[in-house]
Amino acid sequence: MIGPLDEYPIHQTPLPMARVMSSDRNFYDRSYFNALETGGDTMLITGFGVYPNLGVTDAFATVRRGDSQRAVRFSDALEQRGLDLAVGGYRIEVLEPLQKLRVVCEHDDLSFDLIWEGSFPTVQEQPHTIITGLNRPIIDAQRFAQVGTWSGTLNVDGADFTIDPNVWCGTRDRSWGIRPVGDSDPAGRAADEPSEGFWWLYVPLKFDDFSIIVIVQEEPNGFRTLNDATRIWGDGRVEQLGWPRVHLTYKPGTRIPTALRLELITPDGKPLEVEVEAGTFIALNAGCGYGGDPDWLHGQWKGRNWSESRLYDLTDPAVAGRIPFGVIDHVGKARCGDAEGWGLFEHGTMGRHDPTGFADWGSVAP
Repeated sequence: MIGPLDEYPIHQTPLPMARVMSSDRNFYDRSYFNALETGGDTMLITGFGVYPNLGVTDAFATVRRGDSQRAVRFSDALEQRGLDLAVGGYRIEVLEPLQKLRVVCEHDDLSFDLIWEGSFPTVQEQPHTIITGLNRPIIDAQRFAQVGTWSGTLNVDGADFTIDPNVWCGTRDRSWGIRPVGDSDPAGRAADEPSEGFWWLYVPLKFDDFSIIVIVQEEPNGFRTLNDATRIWGDGRVEQLGWPRVHLTYKPGTRIPTALRLELITPDGKPLEVEVEAGTFIALNAGCGYGGDPDWLHGQWKGRNWSESRLYDLTDPAVAGRIPFGVIDHVGKARCGDAEGWGLFEHGTMGRHDPTGFADWGSVAP
């Protein structure tokens, strides 16, 4: 039970570092990254996670080009937890904590060797909690986020890309705590009393002089359960930007957003408006392992030394039909006053959401 990390004075509980304080099977510890080709149509999302109470570690990488998404994933048994962030052909090297990382993926269909460099300091987000009608937390997590740039090389299905930090930016987050992972729990009461809906907006944006990170989560009736809007300057200052007023535009007949306008308030009471245009996107439930992905889920036991590669055709009705029932990550082109920027435009709206006018799971924009 004692492992390498126990040599360091970093304990938070009277337990070995191999154990976590909660016995909840859904305890997780994960990194998420995206790499965005500004002005282009190529997008990469990748992540690495450990699941101590499931005994699993895994990673994934997904690249969209045109109407296809290439996804590779790796999974293995979690042995001793340590400073080696690796599984299969995937690894993360912390070159400078909270500032500079190396992320490597080695697979015949998808490989890269990339350096992440933070453009602004990391910011601690508000705790993320979702309590079900059963009074059980299905999400109880802490996160931090950062915007930055990428450099290195990328190969997808034989096509080579040089990743230039003047063109490729991105965002990342680290999160840990409790979140549904692995195989589903027994349905029980939840099968008879399912959720009416889920609404989520996450917008981390990079401008030349600052970054803006906005998170909003609402219940079906519009009650806001998470509200976090901050601006981060290069010297580390963090400004709270009040209660965001969200105005979304959807592609008619769908729930896929095309544009976003955020009305924010600076600490001195002045209005601050941010407009975001949606570009290419990756569906997180098509190869990335997030909720609604029928092919693979984070923390799922697949045996030792497992890996898999899949190519998703987004025009295939079987794939396109699942996209509206998951979170979608768009490349976002942003404007804030005279400042232009880029970042992530992540949105998920499923089921009822009264402020938008979605009455049920089948509702779409007019």
